[in-house]
This record gives sequence, structure tokens and C-alpha cells, in this order.
Amino acid sequence: MPTALITGASAGLGAEFARQLAAQGADLVLVARSRDALEALAAELRTAHGVQVEVLAVDLSRERGLAKVVRRVSDAARPLDLLVNNAGFGLPLHFADNDIDDEVRHLRLHVEASMRLMHAALGVMRGRGGRIVNVASVAGFISRSTYSACKAWLIGFSRWANAEYAVDRVSVTAVCPGFTHTTFHERMGLAPGSEGVPAVMWLDARDVVREGLRDAASGKAVSVPSLRYKAIVALTKVLPPSLTAGVARRGRV
Repeated sequence: MPTALITGASAGLGAEFARQLAAQGADLVLVARSRDALEALAAELRTAHGVQVEVLAVDLSRERGLAKVVRRVSDAARPLDLLVNNAGFGLPLHFADNDIDDEVRHLRLHVEASMRLMHAALGVMRGRGGRIVNVASVAGFISRSTYSACKAWLIGFSRWANAEYAVDRVSVTAVCPGFTHTTFHERMGLAPGSEGVPAVMWLDARDVVREGLRDAASGKAVSVPSLRYKAIVALTKVLPPSLTAGVARRGRV
């Protein structure tokens, strides 16, 4: 059976990736900080789908936790077929108002952790084949603070790596959802509806993951779930950055 490792798997898109992959028969390695949430999800998936589920309760923004997951990803005796870099968090204030240590931790998790895990996965997947999914965001196409910058890095790196390692039978896909119904915004202390975003702009996590996995299976470098967000991404290519940045201040994608 194929094996997938998913970071940020305790809730939101990470948990949905786990459910859909388990339904397809994949064995799983679930990574997040909350052991209780991971164990509960693991028990659910073992019972529902009869798959093997390994749990790694670590903080990827800390060197020791990241090193533990890198070792698991690098284990050629238990090779992965799919890596999903999904772990992440948002910051509630503008850059100058956030604590700089929080900003550094944010950068470390979104960029350094993803980069190290991709490097480890490529060491095992090259020649053997495999897929890497990096959960980015529509925010990566918009100029707005460090969250956008981190997601832009993921998108750009995924585009390059997907072309570079195709010869090794490895695909790398950046999945770029817009506003999605998960616990992401609540963890920033934002009440439901406080973003001021119209209901029509919110996506369902099941649809995001389904389309993202489909695009990854077809070898796409960038996946933007839903036609409305595809249209928004197309507009960002022709509208001035000052305008898109102004619109982006209304909410966090």
C-alpha cells in the first residue's frame, strides 16, 4: 500500500487529506503538535479503512521536532510515496505589530520546515517515484506581509521542483486554496464571520483536498481549487500590487 506523511494533520485541511487518502487505501504518518487529536484521528481511520497509521506528535517549528520528522521521511526502509506539507499558522497583526520571534517561528515553519522535508523526501523518492504536495494559498499571489511571502516561496519552489524532478518521476504541487472553512482563522483568535468575506468566497475543505489530490496525480505544479479563485489569481497578474494588497487587507487567506 502507498504511504503518505501529512504535517499539520490534527485538524483542518491536514485532517481532510488524511481522511481522503485513507479512504483510497493509503497508510499514513500523521504529524502535529497535539498527540490527543492525532491519536483520535488515527483510531478513526484505522477503524473506518483498515489502514496503518503512525503518529508523530512534534512541533515542527522547533529543531528537535523537525529533525525527528526529517529522519522518518529519510527512512529508505520505510519509504514514503506522498509528502503533504500542510503545517502552518497565521499571525493576527501586521508585520510591524507582531512579535518578531513569532514572525521568525512563522517563517521557520512555513519555509524552512517545508524545505527540509522536501529535501529529505527527494532523497528517497528520486528514481523510485513519488509526490510532494505543498499547501500554499491564493495569498501567495498577492503582496501582503510575511504570510503571502512564505506562500509565494512555496509556489515558486514547487513550480521549479516539479519541472526539475519530473525526470526522476517525482511531482511537486503547490495547492493554493482561498478562504476555506477550517479552524485556521479561529486559532488566530478571529471570530467566525469577522473577516468580512462574502459567503460565496468560502470553500469546503473536502473540495479543496479532492481537487488538490487530483491535480497532484496529474502532475500539475500549481493547483488553485475552484473557478472563482482561478479567476482571482488570473486578475492578480494584471492588477497593480497596490490594489490587490488593499483588497487583501480585508481578510487573511
